[in-house]
Amino acid sequence: MLKDSNIMAVLAAKDINRAKDFYRDKLGMEPSGSMEEDSLMYTAGGGTGFLIYQTENAGSAKNTQMGWETDNLERDMEELRGRGVTFEEYDFPGLKTENGVVANEWGKSAWFLDSEGNILNLSQRL
Repeated sequence: MLKDSNIMAVLAAKDINRAKDFYRDKLGMEPSGSMEEDSLMYTAGGGTGFLIYQTENAGSAKNTQMGWETDNLERDMEELRGRGVTFEEYDFPGLKTENGVVANEWGKSAWFLDSEGNILNLSQRL
């Protein structure tokens, strides 16, 4: 039943206005609506989207919460860096970035934080 349904990510924000500014100014995204007060809906490609809602729990997850698939990781990273986005550097067993990028047999990936501490990802399949 769910395999054919669109998926919507849900992200937390301590300050919904700060999050709105980040997604507009850094990622070039405008909200498409809201479900309730202190929440923002965004739409993206292929019928996908995400919700950001205000809560004090924001930024507490230590894992990737949402990602975008791209056809040119380096181009998109360069554009985002030009907008002030900083990419994370990781050095864990099985995951070491170089200039913000990890490459493996699947493809390439990079991670950054939004204004609320959510871990976001860009990936390019090979």
